[in-house]
Amino acid sequence: MSELSLHTLAGCSLAIAAYPRFRYDASGGRGAGRLAEAGAPGAQALCFDPASLIIPPLDGRSTRFLGLPLPPGLSISIHPRQLEGTIDAATGVISLRFRARFRFAIGALYRAPDLIVDTTLSTGSVQGRRHSGRGEPLDGEGRAVLVGVGTIAPCGDPWLDRFLGLPDEAQALLRCRFMPLAAEGPDLP
Repeated sequence: MSELSLHTLAGCSLAIAAYPRFRYDASGGRGAGRLAEAGAPGAQALCFDPASLIIPPLDGRSTRFLGLPLPPGLSISIHPRQLEGTIDAATGVISLRFRARFRFAIGALYRAPDLIVDTTLSTGSVQGRRHSGRGEPLDGEGRAVLVGVGTIAPCGDPWLDRFLGLPDEAQALLRCRFMPLAAEGPDLP
């Protein structure tokens, strides 16, 4: 097995329910994965250690909504539980199951129960009831755009469930770069 790193980049977005899209700069996120040795041409299994995955929170520094930064104190932290699937270096096609807990907080005043996200992030097209998107395959520099659409179940907090209209759909767009760990240098990604 060989190791592959994932770096999240700027130019990402998140949409939930009927709300306008959040613009999100995910720069600085990273993770280490294991890539199965290629036996035959085609897709290889890729599995990231959830403990190694660091995804920056959506907050006033990283996220804009309707052109404005999120208000001070408001944050949504992302706690990955699974990121695994396949990658085909020849075609650039990637498909990864992503499971995570999203934690919504307003400073120390309010912390909602976790929102559970379970979706497939793909370089292909995705279509839900409300949201759709198209990814971009892996390029020669290891960059790709992954998109996913999934249903978000109610979290159990009546205020947040009503505010977000849960259950409803969410869409994520993630710009990222995949690289062999041995190829990383001090100035990358």
